[in-house]
Amino acid sequence: MKKRNRGTASAQAGKISVVLDYGNIILGSVCVAIAFNVFLLPNGVASGGVSGISTILYGLFDWRPSLVQIAFNIPLFIAGLIFLGFQFGLKTAVGSFFLPFAVFLTESWEPWTEDPLLGALFGGIGVGVGLGIVFRGKASTGGTDLAAQIIHKYSGLGLGTCVALIDGLIVLSAAAVFDIERGLYAMIGLYVTSKTIDLVQIGLGRSKMLYIITNRQEEISQAIFDEVDRGVTKLSAHGGYTDHERPILMCVIDQTEFSKLKNVVKKIDPHAFVIVSDASEVLGEGFKRA
Repeated sequence: MKKRNRGTASAQAGKISVVLDYGNIILGSVCVAIAFNVFLLPNGVASGGVSGISTILYGLFDWRPSLVQIAFNIPLFIAGLIFLGFQFGLKTAVGSFFLPFAVFLTESWEPWTEDPLLGALFGGIGVGVGLGIVFRGKASTGGTDLAAQIIHKYSGLGLGTCVALIDGLIVLSAAAVFDIERGLYAMIGLYVTSKTIDLVQIGLGRSKMLYIITNRQEEISQAIFDEVDRGVTKLSAHGGYTDHERPILMCVIDQTEFSKLKNVVKKIDPHAFVIVSDASEVLGEGFKRA
């Protein structure tokens, strides 16, 4: 009976997860569409992606952006189906077709600014937020977002970096078609988009990772347990000069706990060698849930 209940609960959790994924896709697509129509398109800012291509073609031939986007998304969707799997393809189908539809629904909205700089900044933020939400749904809105997902999967590069690399060529094309100034605005929008995607993916939280080299390992470990309430991992190491065994203490803490831990180490061993680095995302007990 217990096994059956656990299986039922697991199935329900899986269904909820799928619903949330599709909700993220729809919400993210709407964010992208609004940012495109009220910030980017009216100011001629082609900050990458299929939306950037549609902005260029709109400026050249007055082609309807929603139709251009769906025309590009169809073959790219097929590529996603091949490289990223059937389930990913189903989710991406929703994004690939819903985003142009959302662009169509919001194309009559009045521009929120006629300043190209503001359009690039806030358009980049809006698109970055939207794409980050879609990526959290383990999908894509199609276009170069899909290409970025493919590269991210096989290269390990950050999603923001992948988007920037792929869309850089589109930005250069925009500069050639319009003018250098519009190209510069597009670069600003592209940069803001890539940073916003990473922010949505990773979150605002920042943690610190410390490596502590000391001769008083047990005392410091116990003090970290008792006073900071964090765990410590001992890493096996050898001194490069003496070749003597010299274990290293590794500890990950929230940045608000850094001063407290630093004082704990200094009080026990003022001569301890401490290396501190940023940990942009930490999953597990005491931190963010996976």
